[in-house]
Amino acid sequence: MKTVLVNGMVFMPDGEFMQTNVVIADGKILSIGNDVPADAEFIDVSGKLVAPGFIDVHVHLREPGFTHKETIASGSMAAASGGFTQICAMPNTKPVIDNAAVLTDFYATVKRDAVVKVHGYAAITDSLTSEELVDFAALKAAGAFAFTNDGVGVQTADVMYRAMQQAASLDMAVVAHCEDNSLIYGGAVHQGEVSERLGVNGIPSICESVQIARDVLLAEAADCHYHVCHVSTKESVRVIRDAKRAGIRVSAEVTPHHLLLSEDEVVAADTHFKMNPPLRSRADQIALIEGLLDGTIDCIATDHAPHHRDEKVQPITKAPFGIIGLEHTFSLLYSELVGNGICSLEQLLDWLSYKPAALFGMSGGKLAPGQPADIAVIDLDATETIAEPFYSLSANSPFIGWETQGLVEQTFVDGKKVFDRKSGVGIEH
Repeated sequence: MKTVLVNGMVFMPDGEFMQTNVVIADGKILSIGNDVPADAEFIDVSGKLVAPGFIDVHVHLREPGFTHKETIASGSMAAASGGFTQICAMPNTKPVIDNAAVLTDFYATVKRDAVVKVHGYAAITDSLTSEELVDFAALKAAGAFAFTNDGVGVQTADVMYRAMQQAASLDMAVVAHCEDNSLIYGGAVHQGEVSERLGVNGIPSICESVQIARDVLLAEAADCHYHVCHVSTKESVRVIRDAKRAGIRVSAEVTPHHLLLSEDEVVAADTHFKMNPPLRSRADQIALIEGLLDGTIDCIATDHAPHHRDEKVQPITKAPFGIIGLEHTFSLLYSELVGNGICSLEQLLDWLSYKPAALFGMSGGKLAPGQPADIAVIDLDATETIAEPFYSLSANSPFIGWETQGLVEQTFVDGKKVFDRKSGVGIEH
């Protein structure tokens, strides 16, 4: 059976919008145009944006080991509701995904429970320490998307260099959470005005930027694709920009919360505003936006990091870092960035779909014949106030109460509808 999305505003690979039809067959886009088969199911999407399904290269699904926070089922449903059709799950689970057996078990759960495509990262080192390297070849064979110790920085240059050499030999990327442990100082927020006002230790910007500066030179020496997670400081943007100008294979992501918030929004010890890296200064926020606009930063990734509400009601010095992000990324960025003329809709769609696919050699990311039918249908005029309940098991978001515009109505993965807002629930896969 063929499916035809009729009369939508289709975002084409050339960056233009065309009012036309999308024909889906056997999980792929068969054609885009006004000629449609008669023997098809027709879905009227008149007046709606038809976009490539979004790709998030940085999420935490918490399974195995922390299913009170999130599961592969709930996290992938949250992704589908936000228009994401591919997500990449970090390995800081319990057990850590640092060997082929654990990764194989992870993919078995994905096959059973996920409603979107889920790619699993593997750790760089055993148990996320900065000591023994994992078996890179075995993990690649088991389906590792890339290698990362997200949640902690790799503390020694020797370990990172050897990791990059092994990854490069396998044509794999090293994806880095950049944080020098000797410069954390037990901080809970950015070191600045807010840390002083709250009377808590702060995390200085150099905690992040000095590791990036080290790593870009190691990446150059190893000829490795080095990707920087959740960039948060103006110094980091400068280092990455200089590295790109030098021809080093570095790419970077930025989160919606670092684009839309700064430490100025942290008016109290509210743990919904506690994330790692922390919200930085307004000057850092401006530098991140500028870096995204000029291509220094390549894509947007949510760093979706759910925590049980009992964990987040602890004092700010004890509560875990992290916020959820999958469900409202598009509407928040469309409202705040596109709506305020900071970027175009075309740029936003590229940062959420085409750019991450191109960076990591993934299928999808654009709508064209032969491509997977991974599609988000969006009502750009629809509005909502962000509020519970969420599809995620957790609700740790600083954006609760924000008014947004541009809501995902339907999400298709390989041509199968996995989310329909009008029904109020996900479609059983």
